[in-house]
Amino acid sequence: MTRPRILVVGSANIDLVVPVPSIPAPGETVLGGTLQLIPGGKGANQAVAAARLGAEVRFIGRIGNDEFGRRILQNLQREGIDVRFVYCDHDAPSGVALIAVADQGQNSIVVAPGANMRLSVADVESASEAFEDADAVVVQLEIPIEAVETAARLARQHGARLILNPAPARQLPQTLYPLIDYIIPNETEGRQLTGATEVATIIETLRKRGCQDVILTLGERGVAYHFHEALQQAPAYSVSAVDTTAAGDAFVAGFAVALCEGRPMSEAVDFGQRVASITVSRWGAQSALPYRGELEDASP
Repeated sequence: MTRPRILVVGSANIDLVVPVPSIPAPGETVLGGTLQLIPGGKGANQAVAAARLGAEVRFIGRIGNDEFGRRILQNLQREGIDVRFVYCDHDAPSGVALIAVADQGQNSIVVAPGANMRLSVADVESASEAFEDADAVVVQLEIPIEAVETAARLARQHGARLILNPAPARQLPQTLYPLIDYIIPNETEGRQLTGATEVATIIETLRKRGCQDVILTLGERGVAYHFHEALQQAPAYSVSAVDTTAAGDAFVAGFAVALCEGRPMSEAVDFGQRVASITVSRWGAQSALPYRGELEDASP
C-alpha cells in the first residue's frame, strides 16, 4: 500500500504539564506533581500521530528562535516529518501550553501561542509545493485564520482533501466552509460554531454552510456523523482515561490516515477512535500517541 501523503498546517508548542489532584477553581491554589516538558500543539500533535500511523507527513508552521523552538524542530525531525516549511521567527517566542492534568484524566489548558499566531499568508504560499502531491491537508485554528484560508484555497487548487479541526473554536468566514471536505469539531466546538445544542442540528447547520462532511466527536459518547443521507453514531471504545490532552488530535490524525488509505467513512471513523482510545490511556500529548503496530491491540 502506498503511504498516504498528509500535509499539516498548524501550531507547534511545548507543553508544560503538571499533574494535580483536581483542576483548580478560580482563586484556588493546588499543589501539583513534577513538571514535564512535552512537545505539543494541535498541529504538531496531528503531524506526529499521522507519521506514527505510517503516513508521509509534511508540516507548515512557525516557531521561535529559542530553546523551545529547537526542541520542537528536533522532535518533528526525529518523528520523520518533513520540516522544510517550518519557519523560525526572530521576533516572537515559541508557543507554550500550560496544562494541569487531574487524577481522573480531565485537563485545563492555557495556550500562549507566540510564533504560531504569526504564521502568515506569505508563509503558506511560499510552501505551495508541499500541497502539490498531498492526499489531504489538515488544519486547525491555533494559527491565523488568513493562513487557514490560504491553506484551504491551495488544497482545493491542488486537488487535496481539506480536513479542518476547528479548535479552539472561533467564528469562521462564510467563504471558508465550501472549501472544507471534512470538518471535525468536538461537541463544545460545534455548539460554539453554530449556536445549536442538539447533535443533529449542529451537523446539519455545518453542512448547510457548505461543508461536505461533518464528524462530531462526543467524548465518552463516541462520534456522530452524516453518511448516506442519515445521521450515524459510533460508540466510543471503553478505556480508563489517564490524560485526555491529545484525544481530539489523535482522532483527527487516525481519521485522515485511514481516509487517505481509501477506507470508507465508517472505517475511518473507527480507526480514529481506536487511535484516540490508546492516546487517552497514557500520559502526555505526543508522548501518548500510538504507533501503527499498537492498533492491533485496540478492541471495542
